[in-house]
Amino acid sequence: MKTFVKNYIGKGKKIEGLQIVKMNFKIADLLQFAHKYNNEDYITVEIAKLKEPDKFGRDYTAYVSVLEEDEPKKATSKKGAKKSKKSTELIPSSDIPF
Repeated sequence: MKTFVKNYIGKGKKIEGLQIVKMNFKIADLLQFAHKYNNEDYITVEIAKLKEPDKFGRDYTAYVSVLEEDEPKKATSKKGAKKSKKSTELIPSSDIPF
């Protein structure tokens, strides 16, 4: 099954009094997500508001979603599962106090 994996690449802050969010990105992080469309290079970035600002006051995050194949999980059934047995020590009869 394929799912989208979010690769976080930066954070930003809304500029007070304006409808602008200022984001900072490392170019090396961006370049690894470049893709071609009509023989042109593009980078598609998604920006989302954080539930609460981080310790630096940034309240937006940016990420690139990549479609990846999930590894199949091993199926376990209750019928086929073996119960672990605790080892029981045999106590020599000479050690019994009665």
